[in-house]
Amino acid sequence: MANKPSSKKLERIPLSRERILQCALRLADEDGLESLSMRKLAQALGVKAMSLYNHVTNRDDVIDCMVDCIVSEIEVPKLDADWKEAMRRRAISAHKVLLRHPWATMPLVSRVNVGPAMLQYTDSTLGCLRAAGFSYEMADHVQNAIDSHIYGFTLQALNFPFEPADYAEMAAQFLPQIPESQYPHINQLAQQVIRGDYDGLHRFAFGLDLILDSLDRLEK
Repeated sequence: MANKPSSKKLERIPLSRERILQCALRLADEDGLESLSMRKLAQALGVKAMSLYNHVTNRDDVIDCMVDCIVSEIEVPKLDADWKEAMRRRAISAHKVLLRHPWATMPLVSRVNVGPAMLQYTDSTLGCLRAAGFSYEMADHVQNAIDSHIYGFTLQALNFPFEPADYAEMAAQFLPQIPESQYPHINQLAQQVIRGDYDGLHRFAFGLDLILDSLDRLEK
């Protein structure tokens, strides 16, 4: 005897702002922000595109909220923490988060981001620096100097034209273009990479520590 179909209908998960944002984040992580459209987002959610506008204003609204979601993943400095250690942990956390979401750095630096996570992140950073004795002006300069290192290093890491494992091979390939007679120092550096004396890797923490150590000598 055939089984009778269940009289209980499967309930569709209701559409919500949170569900839309989580789907948008997944799509952006997979294919990049440029490929994210309201139509594609609706298709991924199995709904009509117009139904999205009951929960979000437009694509810009979605992107702003996505950025705020990313910022919420970054470690927030504690006001009573040692400021150098707090800024170091914050920077390393931000760098790791942005590497996990390769699309996120550009909208983070090119948009006015005033979501709750960003406001808390910024306020806590300023608060930690103020507790350490920095004036508001100097705290703002310190935050901007550290953030410039985070964003610049992250963008370089995400867009570098070849993988770290290929550095020695690429150095050997380009060596004829940098003859020692004309470019002696670049040539010697390249030869160190080719020989394996130096891996050629740029290290996030090295630049960060240079910044933090120099900031420690500032008059607050």
